[in-house]
Amino acid sequence: MSVSTAAADQSLCTPLPVLGRDVTVPLVTGGEVTYAALDYAASAPALQRVWDDVAAYAPYYGSVHRGAGYLSQLSTDLFENARRTVAEFLGCRAGDQVVFTRSTTDSLNLLARAIPAGCQVFVFETEHHASLLPWQHAHVTYLDAPRTPGQAVEILERALADRDPYGPALVCVTGASNVTGELWPVRELAAAAHAHGARIVLDAAQLAPHHPVSVTDLDVDWIAFSGHKLYAPFGSGVLAGRADWLQAAEPYLAGGGASRRVTRREDGGVAVEWHETAARHEAGSPNVIGAYAIAAACKALTEAGWDTLVAREQHLIAKVRAGLAEVPEVRVLSLFGDDAPRVGVLSFVVDGWNSSHFAAALSAEYGIGVRDGLFCAHPLVRTLLGSDPGTQGECGAPEAAPGEKSLNAIRVSFGAGTPDEHVDRFVNAVWELVRDGAKWQYRTEEGRCVPAV
Repeated sequence: MSVSTAAADQSLCTPLPVLGRDVTVPLVTGGEVTYAALDYAASAPALQRVWDDVAAYAPYYGSVHRGAGYLSQLSTDLFENARRTVAEFLGCRAGDQVVFTRSTTDSLNLLARAIPAGCQVFVFETEHHASLLPWQHAHVTYLDAPRTPGQAVEILERALADRDPYGPALVCVTGASNVTGELWPVRELAAAAHAHGARIVLDAAQLAPHHPVSVTDLDVDWIAFSGHKLYAPFGSGVLAGRADWLQAAEPYLAGGGASRRVTRREDGGVAVEWHETAARHEAGSPNVIGAYAIAAACKALTEAGWDTLVAREQHLIAKVRAGLAEVPEVRVLSLFGDDAPRVGVLSFVVDGWNSSHFAAALSAEYGIGVRDGLFCAHPLVRTLLGSDPGTQGECGAPEAAPGEKSLNAIRVSFGAGTPDEHVDRFVNAVWELVRDGAKWQYRTEEGRCVPAV
């Protein structure tokens, strides 16, 4: 290998600094090991850059939009600058609004409250519950799981062709599955929606931390994502996109900040004039630190360079897939097939193992944190496992003892802060557990598989 090639490979394999990268955890078999955080799809660790930026601002924290003092003015400027940074990160159009929320779930529930009366909503059964469930009070069409990206477009086009052509319609779709990591054909789905007079909202919770996401380039109407998956775990999220439905809707929450003017009426009641800006749906004191953290993460990822970040993640994905392929007992779950493009999220099952037992052994014996369960995407996981749709299951581990069959899977996920060593340790641990079995005894306690003590 030439010196230049070696240097390029070394650059490719350098993770971004994150909090917790040096944390050690005890092993049930004795000793300690550096924790391998491989549950990024649930919550990614904070980038060190994000933490440092927040720490530098924290002494200057003040009330937003409500104070004349220097710290309040500073915090207000910081909050609104964060909004502009996010808009730039998402490639928002002129006139689009960026609303700060608590999470992707909160963002999509906000939009569900803002859709016009009579709106028809179309959503695939493969969605995370955050985008599957908020539409309960609308006329919802749930679409069957497709088996190819092209089939997803065909299913949507057929459903839209049968709708009322004169009423409002909305399509909700994920950008990357939180179960399989597979990328969805967002541009094509957006084109199909718009061709039939519908709008589309993109759940980018699993896409935004791994790939550049642009409202303009993808031609979607809204994007929703969470800070805690974007290396900014301070309880904030974003809904960004077209302003008209948001301006026409009643505020998501009623209170200070959302109201422009409140007066008493002659009949003794109260008359309210609501803001038409993003503030309309941001009642109460906003999460300034959460918004600032998201903006800091947007800047850090952009400055690191998406080409480098994506190439490095694909390097890690290839490692995991190659390692799991060497274990015949492992079955990786997929909708679109083994060759489908994906982000750093993979779910699998192991023949002869209860998934909760396997995940518990990875943690207790190897210091590896993964997720087991149905990943708040029950219909999708049941489809992938080929189980009866009526079979009971939970987001976490069901009540199943080690060795018993369980309706759940194991998910490994990683990102910009994951070192190669964590992935190598995970692949080796899977191989050793399948070959040799667990070194410790486990039991079920309150729905979780834990080491027996």
